[in-house]
Amino acid sequence: MDALRLGEPNNFWNAPAYSLKVRGLRYLWGSAGLTTNLKFDRAFILHIANDQAGKPVKIGTRDAAGTMSELGTVQQGECISVAINDISGVYAECAQDSIVHCLIY
Repeated sequence: MDALRLGEPNNFWNAPAYSLKVRGLRYLWGSAGLTTNLKFDRAFILHIANDQAGKPVKIGTRDAAGTMSELGTVQQGECISVAINDISGVYAECAQDSIVHCLIY
């Protein structure tokens, strides 16, 4: 079984992966501009990992009507997995700079 290595996502993950700097509110997947919730036959999973040197990051989802649902706060080095289905976005929010690593599976 593989273990998540936050310091080297590009060398570890074999699915679409990317890293983003978060300050303020930033969409990790989707957009505030989408007017329809995206629906899939089978939900896919967005794995989100706050960097080992990161600051606390709030994670949440948004629907096309603009309703935002906060899931909670991810501390440095912590991870969360979010099912993607019938929403228009997944966001991260941080008062300071933090790097967030994402994997879509």
